[in-house]
Amino acid sequence: NVDVVATYDLYNINRTKLENLIHRIFEPARLEIEIMDRFGRPVVPREWFLVPFNVVNEAVERIKDGSIKEYIY
Repeated sequence: NVDVVATYDLYNINRTKLENLIHRIFEPARLEIEIMDRFGRPVVPREWFLVPFNVVNEAVERIKDGSIKEYIY
């Protein structure tokens, strides 16, 4: 189960580019874990990051104002 703790409205942004940007920014904080899926096959999630909530908020604000370009967590 997942608990939604925040949602963000971003407009006029390419979803694929946004996902790639998030991966680039938070790559140093990506959780390195291997889990088994429901079929018993190993999976290494790329979308799990150990990042404080306030840092996510800062990244969203930087995306909105365009200052995210060189930012890396």
